[in-house]
Parts: sequence; structure tokens; C-alpha cells
Amino acid sequence: MTRALILLHRWLGVAFCLFFAMWFATGIVMHFVPFPALTEAERFGGLAPVDVHAIRHGPAEAVAASAIKDIERVRLLQRSDGPVYLLSGPSGVKALSATDLSSAAVTSEQLALAIAVDHARRRGLDASQATVVELAHYDQWSVPNGLDPHRPLYRIALHDGPGTELYVSSTTGEVVRDTTRAERWWNYAGSVPHWIYPTALRSHWAAWDRTVWWLSLIAAIGAMTGAVLGILRLRIARRRLASPYRGWHAWHHWLGLASSIFVLTWIVSGWLSMDHGRLFSLDKLSDVEAKAVTGTPAWDTLSSDEVRRLSAQPREVEWFPFRGQVLRRERIALGVQRLLAPGAGKSVDRAFLAADDVSAIGPSLASTCNAAVPIAAGDNYAIEPTMPGAPVYRLVCGNIWYHIDAASGAALEKLDSSRRAYRWLYSALHTLDILALLATPAVRTVLIVVLCGVGLAFSLSGVVIGWRRLRLTVSSTRRP
Repeated sequence: MTRALILLHRWLGVAFCLFFAMWFATGIVMHFVPFPALTEAERFGGLAPVDVHAIRHGPAEAVAASAIKDIERVRLLQRSDGPVYLLSGPSGVKALSATDLSSAAVTSEQLALAIAVDHARRRGLDASQATVVELAHYDQWSVPNGLDPHRPLYRIALHDGPGTELYVSSTTGEVVRDTTRAERWWNYAGSVPHWIYPTALRSHWAAWDRTVWWLSLIAAIGAMTGAVLGILRLRIARRRLASPYRGWHAWHHWLGLASSIFVLTWIVSGWLSMDHGRLFSLDKLSDVEAKAVTGTPAWDTLSSDEVRRLSAQPREVEWFPFRGQVLRRERIALGVQRLLAPGAGKSVDRAFLAADDVSAIGPSLASTCNAAVPIAAGDNYAIEPTMPGAPVYRLVCGNIWYHIDAASGAALEKLDSSRRAYRWLYSALHTLDILALLATPAVRTVLIVVLCGVGLAFSLSGVVIGWRRLRLTVSSTRRP
């Protein structure tokens, strides 16, 4: 059995030692430079005030004209070519002009460039030399699946000092991603190799998912066999622990023993990041649960003069169903909004949904739901709201927790016991997402760098041993 473990670990180590070294090195980079994304502050900062006087049709007319049967949300934004309704649901996303209800999909480079330039200038970026680079379904920075409804994307280069590039959705005309030169270069040394993210592979989600899942699993098996062998090969000489190895093998043995707990938990938790419902439940609501939160939206109840009731120059307006009633949220600033009940034609006297509003959906979800409570900032299962400063409510229904965003009424996640366990086995172990460490970011950063550094040193010793083993094997096969 020991001989079999040695052979298995040896050749798995030869095959995966470079992967281990790459994962630890790129993990350090990723802690400081995450994968490019458009933050909510950046997105909202690029929005123009809605020109209410240019709107000729209300949201109910837009819903009827869209021909989408399962619309869940209607947003109103101002683009460089006028106000636009963005209608979304499980079956798709559609943009319609608020002036004549014609399609507002972006079909020209000139319009995409104008939208990007306006967005950039509102954020204080230099867009004087902006040009359209390409219209493409995928490139290295637009592979995540969250961008699928917006493809193809116009990539606009600002040619400013930081090398900013913006991505404009051909479906809605929104700016949906931005990158800078520094982000791109650092991510070639971080997220791209760490997640095995070459565009040709990542653009095919199923193939990428299976590839990385199997690679991570085999790597985890290699780490486990090494941990077992590391203990089995220990010796006691002169009343102290000793290694039977010398040179690089001894370094690999001792470093492996010293870092075995971290290496094992980090590699296994990294593999779990690719679980996607294989072993643990997902955090998505079922169709029945989602309908219990939203109810059946009666879009036709919105009056024809709905847009005339908007406050002066909101930056974004959204209509959404909650418990069967269509509510309107007017976003005036990044952290400021008004929440109204259009049917009553008056404000609900608060900026966000109240705990009682969320508690009221409990009976539709289960018979054992407790009253909704706001999630405290120091909660082990805290989640980011859709708008800075907005509360998120937890609705506990027996074994299942539902997290509801108070700003948008959206169900952010569903946590059963399986999903709560996943939070600890993945987030806590892989990114050290632990309250005590999150409260002291500098300590967490030092800990991540040191641990990954030790893991890198351990992996590099394996690279040396693996290279020597390969050279020995190749030379022996060439002998007559």
C-alpha cells in the first residue's frame, strides 16, 4: 500500500507541481488585484439624469410592446440617444425607446462610442481620444456568464493615461464592464492562470467547468497522498523526528509537513469553488419560491401618467413586483433612493422595504417562517446589498434562510444547511473569510501572503524534484 501511494504521489506530483506553484503565486496576486468588474459606484457614476419630458410612453406600454411574457423588472435609464426602458425576465432582456417604443438595441459603432464617451465623462475620465476597438462576443475580460444577455459587446478604448477600456452592451446600451491597463497586466499574472481562464476555453462554460473541476480534484488527491506519506515516512532518531530524505527531497518533506493543513484545506476548498451544485446545494430560489416573493406582477395597473409622477431628474428608475404589488424605486444618488407604491400614487414613507414587508411573504414560502430581521454587519453570513447602505433582511423558514434586499426587493440568496456548510468549507478556508480576520484587513493580508508564500516554496521544491525525476526517467529510457 505504501509503495502504491509513493508511485501515485510521485507521478501526480510530476504532473501537477507546476499547477500547485501557479495556484499559490497567482493567489497572492488575486488578493491585491481582483478580476476586472464594473462596480456599482462606477456604473451609477456614469448615469445621466433621466429626461422625463422626453418620455412619451409609460412602463405598462413598454411591457406590452416588448412581447416578453415573464418580465420581472423594468428599468428606465437615460442614454445619449434618449430615455430607454430595459425590460428583463428569465427569458431575456430587451431595450425599448421611451419615446416611440422602438427597439433600442445598439446596432452602430457610432452610438456605442457616444454612450461610452458620455459614461466616461460623467465619471471624470478622459474620453477625448476614445475609439471603438471591436464588436465581439468574448474577449479575455468579458468571459463571465453574467454578461451573456449583453453579447456581443462593443469594446471602447479611451486611450487615456490608465489605458481604460469600456464594454457597451449591444442589447441594452449599458456600460457593463471596464478595465485598466494595470488591471489587465496584473490579471495575466493572477486570475487568468489561477482560474485557467484562456478565452478559448472559458467561453465554453461546460467545457471549462469540467476541465477545472477534474484538474482540481486530481490535484487534491495528490495533496492528500502527500500528506499521508509525509507522516508515514517520518522517523525517530535520537529522540527527535527525522526525515529519511536528503537535499531537495528533505526540504519538500519538511515544508509539506509544516504546511500540510493549509495546503490540504486550500486545495480542497479551491476544488469546491467549482462545485456548482455537484455536492452542495445552490443558493438560487426555485421558481415557486421566486413567485412567492414577487407574486404575479400586474403591469397593466400602472397608470398612463406614471412617468409624470417621477421626482426631478432621477438617475435610474426601476419598477419591480413584490408580493404581487408593483413598486417603483427612484435612485437619486448612489446611496439615496425613494420607494413608492404607484397604484396608491404616494410614497410608502421609507427609502427601503421594512422588516414587516419582508415578513409578509413568509406564509407564501413556508408555514414555519419567523419574522424577518436585518442582517448585522458582523454576521457570519452577511451579504452585500444591491445599493450601498441598504439593509438586507433574513427570513428564516425552518432550515432554510432567505436573504431579501430591502432596496430592490430581490431575493439575493437561499441558504439551507448544505449551503451554509459550503460557506465555511469554501469561503472561510479558501479566502479566509472569517469575521475576526475581516475586522483586521492588514492581519488577513499578511496571513494570506505568508501562507501562500510557504505553499509556493513547498510547490517549487516539488517542481525541482519532478524535473529531476523526469530527466532521470527520460535518460534511463534512452540507454541501450
